Amino acid sequence: MKKLNIAVIGIGHLGSRHLKVYAEQLCHLVNTVGICDTKADRTERLASHYNVPFFEDYKDLLGKVDAVNICVPTTSHYEVAKFFLENGVHTLIEKPVTMDVAQADELIDIAAKNNLKLQVGHVERFNSAFLAIKHFTKDPLFIECHRLNKFPNRSLDIGVVMDLMIHDIDIILGLNDCPIKDMHAVGVNVLTDREDIASVRVIFENGCVCNLTASRVSDEVMRKIRIFLKDTYISLDYVKQEAFIYKKHGTQISKHALPIEKDEPLKQEIESFVNCIQTDTKPVVSGVEGRDALKLALGVCEAIVNAQK
Repeated sequence: MKKLNIAVIGIGHLGSRHLKVYAEQLCHLVNTVGICDTKADRTERLASHYNVPFFEDYKDLLGKVDAVNICVPTTSHYEVAKFFLENGVHTLIEKPVTMDVAQADELIDIAAKNNLKLQVGHVERFNSAFLAIKHFTKDPLFIECHRLNKFPNRSLDIGVVMDLMIHDIDIILGLNDCPIKDMHAVGVNVLTDREDIASVRVIFENGCVCNLTASRVSDEVMRKIRIFLKDTYISLDYVKQEAFIYKKHGTQISKHALPIEKDEPLKQEIESFVNCIQTDTKPVVSGVEGRDALKLALGVCEAIVNAQK
């Protein structure tokens, strides 16, 4: 199968990780034909290290790429993605997909019109532990998510909801194909002028209740989800990539560790993007799923602001 010509746009913390995956792990599937960033010194060093061309203006990549991987700040997602989608280039864009729902809808429409793949970088969908539990999660009754992180000194143009909690928002929407009945949210600004801690309760029309907690001022890193079903309880640790299933048998409860073949979620995500282009299949997290996660995340942010007034 012909290799895809791909470029990474935005070579910050996350973009450099994407570049590493393409250059070191997926070089049998893609040709990395360029990297682009406004910070020339840092990007030129990486370009030299990986022996790939450096571009200061992403528009100069046109005609050289089949697909792009966009890791620029959220405020620029729409502008950059729209340019490439309008010019026939498949696009993987980091989460959140855009700053607002209207922008996301426009990108979805452009991608569909031009028969292009638009994938959004909700990487937890590709966590080996989550992939192992998917078959056991039908009709959840209660879901609890905790996502705690140390202060990042990056991504401070968005709050913790858009930075961290949106991962779990995407997960619970994927587990519940059902409209939302109600949502309550609170948040606190601690170190920035945006919410650094947030707690949300989402109630779906089918009765499933989801509690989500996110913090970027924690002393520890925690990324866990607990899913409760009829006579069954699933506990998953995204960081350790391990999951346990508890089942009721009469008056006894059994505990089993699910067999998991650990792999790097980001590699899985990027490889899935490449494969969906080559096989003409729908992305696991398309623009639609990215838009839906964004819509709920924006609703959470609005509820937090209203609660703070």
